[in-house]
Amino acid sequence: MFRPRIPTMPTPTGIVAPLVRPAAPLEQYQHAPVCSCQHPTLAPAAMPAAPAAAPAVRLTPAGLLVAVGGGAAVVLVVGAVLVSLLLAVAITAASVAVCAVVLRSMLNNPRQR
Repeated sequence: MFRPRIPTMPTPTGIVAPLVRPAAPLEQYQHAPVCSCQHPTLAPAAMPAAPAAAPAVRLTPAGLLVAVGGGAAVVLVVGAVLVSLLLAVAITAASVAVCAVVLRSMLNNPRQR
């Protein structure tokens, strides 16, 4: 249910190739010796064992304090940046409003005509 479904790419002939192919069993290939002398045969290499599942993250009390402190520092820095951006937008909006009022009063002044 939670596995992504990747669509298969059709070939130009219209045949759809499957994405996942069944794994073929590993075969040991023995090739004929080139010379007539007797070489020792090598034992096939052992397959490595599958890695064990990763253990869950365990934090010591000191590590937990460091994680909480680092998280709090990140929240404070991001909050300060967002507040400063909001303040910059508010100051810009106020200055544009003041300029609009001044321009309107200059253009609507009856003494200039």
